[in-house]
Amino acid sequence: MNWHLLQLHELRQALGVGQEGLSDAQAAERMLEHGPNVLEGGRRRTLPRLVLGQFKDLMVLVLLAAAVIAGAIGDLTDTYIIVAIVCVNAVIGVVQEFRAEKALEALRRMAAPQATVRRGGELRTVPARELVPGDIVVLEAGQVVPADLRFTACHGLRMQEAALTGESLDTAKQPGELEGEGLPLGDRTNMGFKGTVVAKGRGEGIVVATGMRTEMGRIARLLDQGTTATPLQRRMTSFGKVVSVAVLALCAVLFAVGWLRGGDPLTLLLTAISLAVAAIPEALPALMSVSLALSAARMVKQRALVRRLAAVETLGSVTVICTDKTGTLTRNRMRVEELVVLDGPPHQHLLQAMSLNNDVVQGADGPVGEGTELALFEHAEGAGVNKAATERELPRVAEVPFDASRKCMSTIHRRSDGGHRIFIKGALEILLERTARPDPRWRSEADRLAAQGLRVMAIGMRDLPPGALPDDLHSLENDIALLGLAGIQDPPRDEVPQAIADCRSAGIRTVMITGDHPLTARTIAHRIGLLSGAELADARTVITGAELTRLGSSGMDDRVEHIRVYARVSPEQKLDIVSALQKRGHFVAMTGDGVNDAPALKRADIGVAMGITGTDVSREAADMVLLDDNFATLTLAVREGRRVFDNIRKFIKYILTANAGEIWAITLAPLVGLPVPLLPVHILWINLVTDGLPGLFLSLEPAERDLMGRKPRDPQESIFAHGLGVHILWVGLLMGLVTIAAQAWAIRTGHAHWQTIAFNVLCLSQMGHVWAIRCERSVFRTAFFSNPALFGAVALTFGLQAMVTFVPVFQGIFHTQPLTLEEFLAVTALSSVVFIGVEVEKLFSGRH
Repeated sequence: MNWHLLQLHELRQALGVGQEGLSDAQAAERMLEHGPNVLEGGRRRTLPRLVLGQFKDLMVLVLLAAAVIAGAIGDLTDTYIIVAIVCVNAVIGVVQEFRAEKALEALRRMAAPQATVRRGGELRTVPARELVPGDIVVLEAGQVVPADLRFTACHGLRMQEAALTGESLDTAKQPGELEGEGLPLGDRTNMGFKGTVVAKGRGEGIVVATGMRTEMGRIARLLDQGTTATPLQRRMTSFGKVVSVAVLALCAVLFAVGWLRGGDPLTLLLTAISLAVAAIPEALPALMSVSLALSAARMVKQRALVRRLAAVETLGSVTVICTDKTGTLTRNRMRVEELVVLDGPPHQHLLQAMSLNNDVVQGADGPVGEGTELALFEHAEGAGVNKAATERELPRVAEVPFDASRKCMSTIHRRSDGGHRIFIKGALEILLERTARPDPRWRSEADRLAAQGLRVMAIGMRDLPPGALPDDLHSLENDIALLGLAGIQDPPRDEVPQAIADCRSAGIRTVMITGDHPLTARTIAHRIGLLSGAELADARTVITGAELTRLGSSGMDDRVEHIRVYARVSPEQKLDIVSALQKRGHFVAMTGDGVNDAPALKRADIGVAMGITGTDVSREAADMVLLDDNFATLTLAVREGRRVFDNIRKFIKYILTANAGEIWAITLAPLVGLPVPLLPVHILWINLVTDGLPGLFLSLEPAERDLMGRKPRDPQESIFAHGLGVHILWVGLLMGLVTIAAQAWAIRTGHAHWQTIAFNVLCLSQMGHVWAIRCERSVFRTAFFSNPALFGAVALTFGLQAMVTFVPVFQGIFHTQPLTLEEFLAVTALSSVVFIGVEVEKLFSGRH
């Protein structure tokens, strides 16, 4: 129903409630009919579900199948090692996601409101979940509205509704009926909505909706949709399919050719499994999870909490960031930007009025009060006018509270001579009507301030002679002297303009979506550099929700590339904006803190909620939570996402090239009349140690210099794009040929331990490869110790390789023999070929 249209007697009749409120029996009956006043949360991700979610990857499933087959034919070593690797990967993923879930669980527990209700003529406090339609709720400053209400009485009542409507300024409430069925929520001044907060005053209202029937619940229903895969997940799924199919095909061909040549089926099966183990990068899933977890840990230090590990990398693909204004781009704290007086500097009386004409009180963490009053109070304090000292000089003896119909507030103070001084603030047109000699210059100044997107507050005073105050205090609000105008605004955060500029240089467009007035939004957008001078003059760059409705979906699709600021939009329209951008091929990040943002957070490619001002619903819908509500933190997250993807590509390049080298060596050696150069235990050692250790610490490689100067990468591009696939093939072939060359040299010159030589050449060639690919530029133009962890991993791998070659106990396990000095020098020389080859590749590709 359109409750805001009803007169109060119609409202009480429709809900079957009188002045005394519901009886306990009526409340119990309605609880059975309507259910508890709670939002139905989505199914929580339990620990078992998190664990099972780690085993959906096709490559992991193929690995497990290989482990089962290896175990079935008696090769338990391979089975144990593969299962251990898969389990480590699962544990890493579960721990990170479980921690994020627990962090959000703690945030949800922060809000457990009680409600003061009138039942049977008595006031009582009950849990908010027990409210039912028809309950009469009493509200005071600081309380959370427990359900959707229609106000029946308001006494200076102002509400903070930004979480639901996006409106940054407090909304004045009144009990009278309104006109217009399609009024936006922010304009329904006789309604209170679940989850919003009483900023000032007190009021009373009748519950008209509870639980999922509230406006907050209606928005929560829009969240009932599945999540989409991130670019990394899509790439790795495709990658896993390609690798798995290639491995199975290669094994099948090897088995078939061997069987046709009369080979032993069991021996061929063992060889095929060895080849599968060589081809599949067992360490890759674990390395991916470790890399993302390390990045997630770094991002927490930068005040960004990651809910899904894959979201770390996802930001690297973003082409458009749709951001809320209040609290994200701005400070979420009103400030006096300009003070206007017509005759000289601010008068002392003006500063006294700003200090005293408010209900600001000193709390444990500083002054507390309504946003506009706080701004005036803090400006006076900054000018040296202390409220406590001024109140001793001019104690308050009475007040006329703010009222939505009067649009002003007065406080009355006793002077030392027995007279009284009235301070009044409110809308300029109201105060001008009460001024003895209105000056037209005030209007022109107010228009100038409003044109800058500032909220204009007029301030005046009146001195009364000694004597008693009249019974009707409203009669004193005449013959006032206008002292000045205050231009008030929620100012931008200091770091936001640079963050916007960083996004622009990175090829990312920033779009503001707000519930604020379009003029305010336009002004802030220009101040932070979101709108250039030319764009400010272009009428297509700013649009309101009402204009979007008139445009329709087709008109929206045509204009979405030009619009930079959306003002006064509804939750459904936020969904439409995200969808229209996605239709254009954009990868969209959406930030928000309110319930009204949650559906768009869910629909966006990556949703980013606010940790301080954010609602439970918005956090639940998001992939990432900004713990400091700061847009600049999001820019840092984008940088981290790009760095993560760069490093993921590096260790994919490293691991797959090494595996390609193994495959080339195993398959080409028999074709040229040489024995298979590697034993299965050698392959496992290479895949788990020489692949794993350096590959892990590639994830710590610093960002490339041009990281935020590139355009966003195409979310649809393959993981093998930009020459990665070609590099894997030719460098893998080079690695395999060098290994076979070492084997052939050793056999031809009569070295009995040729297999140890081939094993060491392949392992040490990988060390040269990892050192060469750690940066896009030549390593000779990169700081040698820029990644000390990688240097340590390479040194440790050298040490471990020496251990399995020279320590007798390991020689028995790995079937190795100690090398002579001549052999060691030959291994070192041959292993450096790959490093030189990659540096030459950089030279010809223009990256040297």
